[in-house]
Amino acid sequence: MGDGFAMELCGNKAAYQIVPEGINSIDLEVVGAIIESCGYQVGIRNRLCWTFSGPCELTLYPSGKLLVKTEDIALAEKVAQQHVELWACAQ
Repeated sequence: MGDGFAMELCGNKAAYQIVPEGINSIDLEVVGAIIESCGYQVGIRNRLCWTFSGPCELTLYPSGKLLVKTEDIALAEKVAQQHVELWACAQ
């Protein structure tokens, strides 16, 4: 905490959950389009979540939470910073 988000290692140790501080909901269409413009490819796109592939696999939820599928903590932290500074706040 303290960087605008909480980052939790998931049980399988191959993913991190990013929880932005102060964000309770996002517009999946808006945030998803921004993530896509950053070079990620959209996979699933529905009202429950959007998935992306790129430097790592992402799952974005309407709550603003982001699941980052990687074992690389540095990459997960970089994506978390992008999420709170560029993606989730851009609505």
